[in-house]
Amino acid sequence: KADEAAGTAPFHFDLWFYFTLQNWILDFGRPIAMLVFPLEWFPLNKPSVGDYFHMAYNIITPFLLLKLMERSPRTLPRAMIYLSIITFVMGASIHLVGDSVNHRLLFSGYQHHLSVRENPIIRNLKPETLIDSFELLYYYDEYLGHSMWYIPFFLILFMYFSGCFTPTKAESSMPGVALLLVVPSGLYYWYLVTEGQIFILFIFTFFAMLALVLHQKRKCLFLDSNGLFLFYSFALTLLLVALWVAWLWNDPVLRKKYPGVIYVPEPWAFYTLHVSSR
Repeated sequence: KADEAAGTAPFHFDLWFYFTLQNWILDFGRPIAMLVFPLEWFPLNKPSVGDYFHMAYNIITPFLLLKLMERSPRTLPRAMIYLSIITFVMGASIHLVGDSVNHRLLFSGYQHHLSVRENPIIRNLKPETLIDSFELLYYYDEYLGHSMWYIPFFLILFMYFSGCFTPTKAESSMPGVALLLVVPSGLYYWYLVTEGQIFILFIFTFFAMLALVLHQKRKCLFLDSNGLFLFYSFALTLLLVALWVAWLWNDPVLRKKYPGVIYVPEPWAFYTLHVSSR
């Protein structure tokens, strides 16, 4: 609406900064912290330091998303926002449990670049029904948890993006501090897309954003600073994913691990295959 578009919001440096910072520390830093901290501090039968990071992420991220929605110049559908946040929290919590057990298996020799049944420590389990249980755990971690986590996450960002338009061309620019946040933000989304195996969801969201920009441009509406920040972050992510795939295009082991049409290897699979094995 014209009256909503006229109320252009300033760049939310505080929210975007906290959002990027906690993503790097609490999400990207989770598995790193599990490898760095001594195992004696967090026994294998207790939550790890990464699990506490994940718990904090599951609380802070929905809170920041709600604060972001409150600052949208456009009136967004509250019912959809609430359902998305609830689904997000449930999906991230499911992922917390599955990811916790899967990462603990690393200390027992589990190899992420292999499928569940091909892992040496899983292959010889008796009875064989135990292997089905580990495959169920992997399903909760990598498929159900990721879907319920990332689909509402990108839906919320897109809903917010849909309100980031201004009729004034002069207001369609980013301050310098916003440009500084684009690189760490885009780099984090690269990790999210590759490790979460959500390239299709990401590319669909990005093209939906691009289509919305072109549609609003016909109405002489332009992206404001917050919309430009999101759009540039996603564009950088797409570039980084393309470079990542091109670099590992001919890797035979990862090709076997990800045999589908969409070939996007996970960073942790690359780590267990080429880094930790050395």
